Amino acid sequence: MTIKDLKHPGLFAAGVLFGTAGIKALSSKDAKKLYTNCTAAVLRAKKVVMDTVTTIQENAEDIYADAKQINEEREAAEEAVEDVAEETAEEAVEAEAEDTVEA
Repeated sequence: MTIKDLKHPGLFAAGVLFGTAGIKALSSKDAKKLYTNCTAAVLRAKKVVMDTVTTIQENAEDIYADAKQINEEREAAEEAVEDVAEETAEEAVEAEAEDTVEA
């Protein structure tokens, strides 16, 4: 029997021992307290992120409503200009027709 033959079972035994110790460490009260504190920190961070998202959504809705209002006002102004242009063109045609009738 050589050292090489004893190496593999020794590594296996060390792995089992390390795994058992790791499981005990991960399931201890201190580990549970650490997990609880980490989870609480994540929940606090989630709240902050959600508050920020809500604020951004509200601002985006305000911006969208203001943009729609600006476009509606612009369309109304363009329609008013077109109406005035049509009336002026109609008056010019009528005036020209009267001038031709008078002449």
